[in-house]
Amino acid sequence: MIKQIVRDAFFLSQKSEEATKADLPIVTDLEDTLKANRERCVGMAANMIGYRKKIIIVAMGLADIIMINPVITEKSEPYETEEGCLSLPGVRKTTRYKKITVRYLDRKFAEHTQSFSGYIAQIIQHEIDHFSGKLI
Repeated sequence: MIKQIVRDAFFLSQKSEEATKADLPIVTDLEDTLKANRERCVGMAANMIGYRKKIIIVAMGLADIIMINPVITEKSEPYETEEGCLSLPGVRKTTRYKKITVRYLDRKFAEHTQSFSGYIAQIIQHEIDHFSGKLI
């Protein structure tokens, strides 16, 4: 189901909880909502659509990747950048890493560890920041 984008800074600043198999319907909502906002959005965290759960979706060209309970296990090559967010107006400065390794669960709750670099790594870092309530 396509959900409204949350713009409430108080809600967005709250920490997210670990997702369980009972939270799998959120995956479909993220997919539908990203698809509806694709022209202006490259990734989403569950709190952006009203769920304080550790689930993200990232647009990776022709395919989207779902990450449940993702954790960045390695990062290297920091750089300064500015980012915007569909939930908040304007852009803000932040530090990102060019290369990251992420451990996450897929929609079947199978564990994966994968490395990412460049723009995709930046998107993943931004979405994971949503879990801690960081407003970027």
